[in-house]
Formats: sequence, C-alpha cells, structure tokens
Amino acid sequence: MSIRFTVERSIQVDKQTAYKSLLDLDSAQDWMQGLVGIERLDKGPLQIGSQWKETRKMYGKEATEHFEVMEIEEPNKIIFLCDGTKGTTGKGEFVFTYVIEASGDHSDTLYGEIKGLTGIAKFFGKMMAEAFKKACAKDLDALKSYLEK
Repeated sequence: MSIRFTVERSIQVDKQTAYKSLLDLDSAQDWMQGLVGIERLDKGPLQIGSQWKETRKMYGKEATEHFEVMEIEEPNKIIFLCDGTKGTTGKGEFVFTYVIEASGDHSDTLYGEIKGLTGIAKFFGKMMAEAFKKACAKDLDALKSYLEK
C-alpha cells in the first residue's frame, strides 16, 4: 500500500537558491521547526547516496530518522528517502520528492509518499499521511520565510 500527498508553496527567490537550501543541512537549524540535530554519516556536499540521521522533536517527543539522497537533478528536483526501519518509527519508507518549478519567481512542490506500512500502521495510514502532510507544509512554510527574509 502506498499513500501519496502533495504540498506546494510559491517562494520568491530564484530556483538555484531554493535548490541549494534543500541540500544545505547546516542551515536547516535556522529554519526547520523542532530540529534537535543532524548527524552526517558521510562527508562533503550532499550527493546521490549521501546519508544522515535527523532528530526532531514532534508532538512532544524526540524522533531520529535515517535519510538518504536518492536523486538529484540540479536545480529542478531532489528526492530524499527516509527509511523508517532504521529510525524511531521502525517501519515504512517515506519518499520526499522536491520539484522546483519556474512560476513567477518559482514554486516548490513536495510530493510525499509513504510505502511499506503493515498491520495497524496500514490501517491508520491515511491519518498518518495527513499528519505528515501538515508537518511537511510547516517545513515548506518555514523554508519560505527563511529564504524570503
């Protein structure tokens, strides 16, 4: 079973700036809500195969998830995979596809997909998707505010 959602925001900066900001883990602390810390599992600039652990406080609890860069198409698209089996959730795959399109200045569209849910998580999948969609919308709003300063 796969659950999909979309979040779109128009951001008044050039595409390259938006693209680079999504790959700049060091600046995430300046805009990402609830971020406790990021631990890189490799060195150098983010590229396909780069991995990190991201710890965030959400709903009053800390959770650490494992991320990997799956695809980069500069400056148009970035795909991150969050492997739930390697993090606090313990299950599922969460795929975050950021598409940066020219539209006025530009717009960022996040296509989210949740895969691999089983058991009770599968049953509550649609509610989980709505919670993830809201969290992703908050992240894009925070990124927009940060970039448009």
